[in-house]
Amino acid sequence: MSGALKFPDRFLWGTATSPTQVEGHVANEWTDYVAADGGHCRVACNHYHRYAEDVEWMAQLGVNAYRMGIEWSRLQAAPFAPLNQPELERYVDLLDRLKAAGITPMIVLHHFSNPPWITSAGGWLNPATVPAFVDYVARLVSALKERVYLWNTFNEPDTYASLTYLLGGFPPFHRWRLRSYRKTIKHMAAAHIRASEVIRRAGNGGRTPEIGIAKNWTFFGSFQKHALWDHLLAGISHHIFNRFVLNEFLGGPRRAASTFLGVNYYGLTRFKNFEPMVPAGGACPKQLTRLGVVCDDMFERHPGGLGTILRKLHRWYGLPLYITEHGAASADENFRILDLTEHLRELHGAVKVGVDVRGFFYWSLLDNFEWQFGYSKRFGLLAVNFNDENLPRTMTRVGEFYRDICRARAAAVAPPDAAVPIQRICIP
Repeated sequence: MSGALKFPDRFLWGTATSPTQVEGHVANEWTDYVAADGGHCRVACNHYHRYAEDVEWMAQLGVNAYRMGIEWSRLQAAPFAPLNQPELERYVDLLDRLKAAGITPMIVLHHFSNPPWITSAGGWLNPATVPAFVDYVARLVSALKERVYLWNTFNEPDTYASLTYLLGGFPPFHRWRLRSYRKTIKHMAAAHIRASEVIRRAGNGGRTPEIGIAKNWTFFGSFQKHALWDHLLAGISHHIFNRFVLNEFLGGPRRAASTFLGVNYYGLTRFKNFEPMVPAGGACPKQLTRLGVVCDDMFERHPGGLGTILRKLHRWYGLPLYITEHGAASADENFRILDLTEHLRELHGAVKVGVDVRGFFYWSLLDNFEWQFGYSKRFGLLAVNFNDENLPRTMTRVGEFYRDICRARAAAVAPPDAAVPIQRICIP
């Protein structure tokens, strides 16, 4: 790859999925949910039955890592119950196939879903969920420790808690319950700390385990320079969704529970007259375009922010970092390729100045069930035809571009047919 940005030899180039979004056949709070586009997750991509094929696709992509969830509701039928052995063996087979393909797994233990018996008991508002989760982790780690050393306890606890109790996007669709939001974050942070102790005690087949959360980082700002109330709202949002969450998981002695920090990065939310200017928040894409706001189908893009936040997190916590999710949802594949290139350039710049970033996981392997949006948001390196009951997979141009990066272990300086770079916005 001529003129490429080289990354460290042991850098992980991966992709990612979550069980509810791709597996289908789940029994959790999302099972009977119908999304805005009429879609549901009962079959999803049928990764549950087709994981062997999907591992072969990963091998074609050239990835050497895969961030995947294990669905808690499949493995325990009640608190402190033994693990369901047939379901466990299915995950073991998936891990063995990944190993045979030379792909390192990162296991996510909680990705926006809970067993029905957790939900019926009050979910993460109930402090009893903490020891139940820790028991589940202890049993799972004991079973998988010879196959897994990268453990991601919680994916985006801020997103889960806010969409469940503040914004009304996730079951049970509550709104503006700030106390519930805070309690959920505190209980998840306590569970992370106790789970990390369990993972360390179990060991990992002679290799030191790595343990961390994946924090969604969003920059907040005001679209209009002198709109003081929008600036105030941006500051409050930053405190609630970024600083408060990081402090609960990593503040003071709590930092010792983590050996890495995962960063999920999609961009920027700016407010105009108290309204978020992003498609995911209901803003009209055509209106955003007229205002010069560069978005995919969900978020405003802000590539420069990735380098900024990686350097800040490195300075604040001194932990190794993984980009546990980054991707773009758009039918315009040139846009997606350019977006990836711009973000990898920022990532490379951070690595070059000494930030310890150890891997990049593209979201996502497959077009999938994107929670409250259903199947209308396409993030996949592999396109999935959801109109065909066979759910055929097809490599996208983005997938081909990422395949070349993974095989070369390097990022292209400029993508094919490069257009004007995505705008860079000054947000502190």
